[in-house]
Amino acid sequence: MDTTQLALLALLLGVIIGGSVVAVVFTALRMRDRMRHATSPAIPDGVSAVLHAMDDAAVVVDASDTVVAASVGAVPFGLGERAVVPSDGLRDVVRRARESHAAVAETLRLRRGAPPAELRLVAVRASVISPRLTLVVMRDITERERVEQMRRDFVANTSHELKTPVGAVTLLAEAIESAADDPDQVRMFASRLTAEASRLGLLTSRIMNLSRLQALDELIETRDVAVDEIVTAAIEAHVVQAGSAGIELARGGRKGLWVRGDAQILIEAVGNLIANAIAYSPHGATVGVGVKDADGVVEIAVTDRGAGIPESEQDRIFERFYRADQARSRRTGGTGLGLSIVKHAVQRHGGEVRLWSRPGRGSTFTIRLPLIEPPEGESPRKRRKGKKAKNPDKKTHAAATIATTNGEP
Repeated sequence: MDTTQLALLALLLGVIIGGSVVAVVFTALRMRDRMRHATSPAIPDGVSAVLHAMDDAAVVVDASDTVVAASVGAVPFGLGERAVVPSDGLRDVVRRARESHAAVAETLRLRRGAPPAELRLVAVRASVISPRLTLVVMRDITERERVEQMRRDFVANTSHELKTPVGAVTLLAEAIESAADDPDQVRMFASRLTAEASRLGLLTSRIMNLSRLQALDELIETRDVAVDEIVTAAIEAHVVQAGSAGIELARGGRKGLWVRGDAQILIEAVGNLIANAIAYSPHGATVGVGVKDADGVVEIAVTDRGAGIPESEQDRIFERFYRADQARSRRTGGTGLGLSIVKHAVQRHGGEVRLWSRPGRGSTFTIRLPLIEPPEGESPRKRRKGKKAKNPDKKTHAAATIATTNGEP
């Protein structure tokens, strides 16, 4: 056999072998496609469209717990298409739904987001939609559960706080009745009864104010408010309390600044800070109220020289009914709602409340509100000059120093 014949024979063998390889590869691909269709059944018409239109997280998983269709909200939970269900609890819910051929509902804690992922409380419901497919719908109820817990705590705390003055009123009424023949005893018990009734009225009023602030979507009676008006009204409302406690109120800082909001709510917020500062200051101390502006923000700082608040309790001081000093609060008649009211009132105005405190050095609470331009006809410079020329009070400058330079604020 010559060289040409050998070359032709080799070419023929190559063609035969190559064709065989192609046939084998083609057969393997067809078998793989058949197996894929066998293991991943077709999704019923319309299911994918419904999933993509859902706000909640929802997926369809096959018999191997692989996600074959998913909503956009499911992706942060690690449940994108072709992903394997990562949670043991979620797989268990799916398994129980398959075995019972009925809907199974469960509340689980699932991780959401990139590491470090946060745990979220999720209401899960799994339902079988075909022999090999299961629909899983998940609703994040973390925020709803938090609000519900707050509501339960509020009701429980309110009931507990109301028991004390109500019980005292009942006992004092019985004491007055039993001491009817002793005028001195009657007067003493009547005085204490009046004090407990006032405390009950204050607590009820503050509960209503806090509920109103939390229920408001937006402030109703808003206008341009002079910060001078807020501070002056808040101080005047507590002059008697300060005098009875032997506390001097000193005011200082900028004049002629304006904010937008509800004047009465802001006056009550600043007044609550002043009342707290008076209650927790030693006899003969000074409570300073200072005002300044910086970077488009008005700061109203109320400073005392009291015992201060431990750092471990500063994160909780704005919680409803929380008291850093339980015994002292009982003696001063505190309700534990004042600072919570301040926090919500200021947040409703787009501001914030900051706290600086050190044990033994006192505390400074600072209300920060957005600064606005003075209304037409009001000149901050003229107002400051007029006040300064008319009443150059040294105590004013002392208050500014106290309320703006006590440590960190």
